[in-house]
Amino acid sequence: MLMSEDVRVHYSQIYVTSGHGDVPDLREALGGQRNGLCGAARPGALYLVTGLHTGTVGFAAELHEQAPPVDESWEDVVEVSFRPIAPPALVGWGGEGRWPLDLAATDYRVRYSGTGMDQARAQDTRLQGEPEVDRYLLQFWPAPPAPDEVLRQTSATAAYWHGVARKHPPPPTPEDRALAEDRDRRDRARAAADRRLRREEREWGGRLPGERLRRLRGSALTVARLDRAYVEALAEADPATQRDIARWVTRRAYDEAGLTGVDWIDAALAAMDRGEPLPAPFGGDDQQAWQLLFADERVPSTLVTSPDGRLDNCSQQAMAFPAVFSAREADPLRAAVDAIHNAAVAFGYGRHPVLFAELRRAFPAVAGGAD
Repeated sequence: MLMSEDVRVHYSQIYVTSGHGDVPDLREALGGQRNGLCGAARPGALYLVTGLHTGTVGFAAELHEQAPPVDESWEDVVEVSFRPIAPPALVGWGGEGRWPLDLAATDYRVRYSGTGMDQARAQDTRLQGEPEVDRYLLQFWPAPPAPDEVLRQTSATAAYWHGVARKHPPPPTPEDRALAEDRDRRDRARAAADRRLRREEREWGGRLPGERLRRLRGSALTVARLDRAYVEALAEADPATQRDIARWVTRRAYDEAGLTGVDWIDAALAAMDRGEPLPAPFGGDDQQAWQLLFADERVPSTLVTSPDGRLDNCSQQAMAFPAVFSAREADPLRAAVDAIHNAAVAFGYGRHPVLFAELRRAFPAVAGGAD
């Protein structure tokens, strides 16, 4: 005997669960079966139907070495196959009551027998102290898998539930589930990729640029919003031209901000032109260079309006200053784009067309169409 107890039911349901303890729904449990009293279509679980809607029913579970004789006292008898996927337990509806079942992880034949189902269904609810109306027996024995069977049908309640089961198609097989999950993953991945693509298109103004600019992103997005045609032409230029543009734009930004004529700044610009490492204070710690920028009295202090037009107190020198750092950038296209970005903000709100016009005159081979 595995257990013998009064088990509380609600909605005429009791379960045998294994694995994570989750229970099948009605269609999933009964789909493809001939019987509707013991649903076994969901692997590792049994869905047991009772006549009583709410209250307690007499219930027993037994383990046998082989198929026991069918007891003639039971009015309704069905059989299914079952294999627990983890230590199983009998569970009342909503988890109310739990009785572990000492079953090995092997294939079993399960016989579910009931009596008094019609009377219990007519009564609907059994209150405390009222006599037992329906009772059930669940028997297990080792056996290979086989289709479910209806061994005996006496009650109208059992006939009704058998009819319910036969209306539902079989649930998907594990292979079908795996294929459906794989399709769902692929669909989600495609949808996510499509969302990313639409978002990227919006970032680029509705039309994606070439792959070089797409990979670059960063300052390229900002510069593309200022002059899309020019930045696309720049991406098609040869690396030597891109490097020349980065140097020219850096000097132009420094001229615009009044940063030339200061010895340590001029030394950095000269090293940039020669393709040499930037000298001190532009070494590994850029903080020293920034501190000197604001401490050196020879550096002017002028203001420009931010590119979005919201702030009119941006330091023009601070806007232009990072352009020289593009000299350390290994990618000449990134160096050119970063330098153009710093120069454009140093020119101030609304004046970037001046910069791009000068660029087109200085490098006519990279003119692009004027935006």
